[in-house]
Amino acid sequence: MKFLYNISIFHLELAFKILSLFNDKIKRGIEGRKKSLEIVKANISKTDKTIWMHAASLGEYEQGLPVLEKLKEKYPNHKILVTFFSPSGYENVVKKNKEDILCYLPFDKKSTISEFVKAVNPEIFFTVKYDFWYHLLDELKKQNAKIYVISALFYDKQIYFKPQGKWFVNELKKNVDWIFHQTEKSFSLAQKVGLNKGSVSGDTRFDRVKQIKNRDNFVEFIAEFKGNEKLIVFGSSWEAEEKLAQNISQKLENFKIIIAPHDLKRVQNLKQIFSNAILYSEIVKSQNRETENETILQINDFTTSTILIIDCIGLLSKLYSYADIAIVGGGFHDKGLHNILEAATFGIPVIFGNKYKKNPEADSLIAQKGGKTFDNEQQASDFVLQLSKDSVLLDEMGENAGKFVHNQPNSSGIILKKILE
Repeated sequence: MKFLYNISIFHLELAFKILSLFNDKIKRGIEGRKKSLEIVKANISKTDKTIWMHAASLGEYEQGLPVLEKLKEKYPNHKILVTFFSPSGYENVVKKNKEDILCYLPFDKKSTISEFVKAVNPEIFFTVKYDFWYHLLDELKKQNAKIYVISALFYDKQIYFKPQGKWFVNELKKNVDWIFHQTEKSFSLAQKVGLNKGSVSGDTRFDRVKQIKNRDNFVEFIAEFKGNEKLIVFGSSWEAEEKLAQNISQKLENFKIIIAPHDLKRVQNLKQIFSNAILYSEIVKSQNRETENETILQINDFTTSTILIIDCIGLLSKLYSYADIAIVGGGFHDKGLHNILEAATFGIPVIFGNKYKKNPEADSLIAQKGGKTFDNEQQASDFVLQLSKDSVLLDEMGENAGKFVHNQPNSSGIILKKILE
């Protein structure tokens, strides 16, 4: 099986190289990996001690951040390395994080990973959720690193619970010191295949969104745009949510709408769909008065608009703080539901599609009557229209959503206590 695994890694790298000829995002990941070892060697010496967090992408990074911050406090003199598999994680974080060492995780080839791990000299390593790599774990253990999995989420269709995955389960047993599970179900599945070194600590994303709730969430011009009206924020929208926004915008009164697409390439399409919408960049440009010759929008002009399209990244979690209702994208197709907790933490109803099998928090939020899911856009639209007219239900759902988040245990504290034993 190890031979087949090595073949699969070879083909994975080859596929990425071929696809990079046609896909700029993949190309950036390939080019970035060429610099990973150089980055590590330039920033970590043989005498340094290192704490290393691996996150597949941005969502996992946010999930792991509360634990990483607590470890930084406990070990202020350790170097901090964060690796990513996906450019969407790396590129978003590298713009904001100037303190830690950031790079891509090399492809999991034995010689490449061995050299990389030796250069890192890790004392503590943790990966978030379920991004496991055989040679990485093996080399980490050879370097006597403590290895943890945080916010693990096992589900029964994973390869670990099939005959061909038994060899990898044995590697996890041998190398991983402790697995911190999000749910009892995940822990129970792990135990069935002998992964007994673990416990249920909850989801660290709750810790993260609690932090988000308590920070400064001011976004320039949003309060002026909202005015005295109610506000619906469509977060990380795909085409289905955009159709929903179109339907709602034609029927709602005394409401304003903000659309933050999951992909900025959608912005021009959105501008065509919502011809009366204004772009956030237009507001910023007009208020900053970049040139004297261009037509300047005045503050009163954009406050009369009812639809605002966000054409930049990094604002969504703050925008939810202004919302009265959140509609979170990704749940009306198989791409996967985006983060509903970033909205729920602000105590507002959260609406989404019903394709969220890898998001157990969605079922929990629904059970707590703080969120609601629908099979299609029309059903969701009908409910939002109902919600807009029922202030009692609106307030009750919002209160339930806020309680759901803020009554969760301090997962990162539980994890840190175990790591420090």
